Parts: sequence; C-alpha cells; structure tokens
Amino acid sequence: MRRVVVESPFAGNIIQRWLNRRYARRCLRDCLQRGEAGFASHLIYPQRGVLRDGIAHERDLGIRAGLEWGTQAHATVVYIDRGISAGMRRGIEAAEKAGRPVERRSLRGAIALGGAK
Repeated sequence: MRRVVVESPFAGNIIQRWLNRRYARRCLRDCLQRGEAGFASHLIYPQRGVLRDGIAHERDLGIRAGLEWGTQAHATVVYIDRGISAGMRRGIEAAEKAGRPVERRSLRGAIALGGAK
C-alpha cells in the first residue's frame, strides 16, 4: 500500500470541527478505497487525553509529529472540498520542501497539484 498523509481542515467552531472530523473520516475511507494507507494526524492527536488543539504549544506538537510521520509517506493528499486551512498549508509546504508529491483531491474526483501525482 502507498503511504499518504491526509490534509483536510480541522479547526473551527464546535459545529465546523464536527463537520471537519466527519469529512476527514470520509477522506481516510477514500484513501483506503484507492489502496492507500492514509494517515490523518489531526484525527489522532487532538483527542481527549492526548493533545489539546486549543493550546498553541500542544497543537504545534501535534502538527510537528504529523509532519515527522510524513517523512515516511509516498505522497501528501490534500482534500479541498472544505477549503485549505493554515495547518493544511503547513503540511503542503513541508511536502514540497521534502520533494514529496502533493495531490489535490475532492471526494468527487482527484486533481493534481503542481503537476505531482
């Protein structure tokens, strides 16, 4: 299986966060259906008892941990249906800096970003 980092929005008010988590789960399912092992650190780390997303240094720790995992990924996939957040931009920049392919996707279809596939 191809290892991919999943970028999708997370932050927002309580309703937006609920919708964003629901969307991220759909993105992971999409990856699995494509034969990929998707990793979405924003679904794992900001859980009760792990990290608190509302505390800047804990949020940063979670982002850095996700970026570190990304060093072993084959690609970064960016799901665009709910927009591109600042955290997603950070993930895109890290992938580009590492020379890792970045793909834009919609749950309605895939679109290449920067010519990378």
